[in-house]
Amino acid sequence: MSGNNEAPISAREAAQLFADWKTAPAIVLAVSGGPDSLALMWLAARWRKALKRGPALSVVTVDHGLRPESAREARAVKQIAQALGLPHRTLRWAGDKPASGLQAAARDARYRLLVRAAKSAGAGHIVTAHTRDDQAETVLMRLSRGSGISGLAAMARETERDGLVLARPLLDISKQRLTATLKRARIAFATDPSNADPRFTRPRLRELMPLLAAEGCDSRNLARFAARAARADAALEQLVDGAERLLAMCGRERPGPGYDADAFCGLAAEVRIRLLLRELTRVGREGSPELGKVEALAAAIEAATAVPPVRGRTRLKQTLAGAVITLTAERLLIAAAPPRRTPGGKTASRRP
Repeated sequence: MSGNNEAPISAREAAQLFADWKTAPAIVLAVSGGPDSLALMWLAARWRKALKRGPALSVVTVDHGLRPESAREARAVKQIAQALGLPHRTLRWAGDKPASGLQAAARDARYRLLVRAAKSAGAGHIVTAHTRDDQAETVLMRLSRGSGISGLAAMARETERDGLVLARPLLDISKQRLTATLKRARIAFATDPSNADPRFTRPRLRELMPLLAAEGCDSRNLARFAARAARADAALEQLVDGAERLLAMCGRERPGPGYDADAFCGLAAEVRIRLLLRELTRVGREGSPELGKVEALAAAIEAATAVPPVRGRTRLKQTLAGAVITLTAERLLIAAAPPRRTPGGKTASRRP
């Protein structure tokens, strides 16, 4: 990659950025009309044109209907896409908008519509234009919320969502370089005023970036931190895989449901917490639990094991994330909680 942080992205570099997906049958590009996603579309179109065979590209713009300019910006994206020889669709977020949590709701709606469009197009991949600057802001947001190592790893180059792959080829690229790429291509772009709206977290963090960068906490170093956190997270997940195999072996030696209590409590604290997260997510009725609540559960289990056990007596029993956790003298059991009953007597689904 070029050492010049402001240089436009060359055709050769674009080929490297998109190389992982050249055998995909079809790809949906998520393009809003801002500089990052327009540069993504421009680079992807040039990359696809240079291939003898490559994935079918299509462009989807999600109009959230939150600004009067959004429809015009979607039409501008369509014109550029057509000039590049790419099919384009505009999808609209219909219905009432929430008074609070608007950005999170808009993000969920955007991905829901993108997934639907990708499946209808026979695409297995949705490509977004998240940049190194976005990655740095995500790290800061997660730090401010006290995230664990998995959260501090921030965004991955590829993640799974609803059976599709979300791909982020520009995670190591600065916004400056994307803007420079558009200027060289003479492509105009829109600026979303919400990106500078202090009501939202990201714009407030964006305002702090120059001060942080002066102390060495710039987007490059924050992204490097995220990559190292991701590496540590992957190593820990391998340890948890090994712990599951170890507990399975203990299960053969001392058979019974759940985990052998002594073997479980002999594991490192981080491994125990991650095992609990996995099992609660797998058997619970409410999806993945909050990390802080799992940490509290792990601490309660540790405290209960400090008390001399009495055979046949329950040492701990509590519920979390639609699961029942029971610690006896010999076993740690995690099972789905009984379905919750509504006031009308009907069974309520706990998992969203």
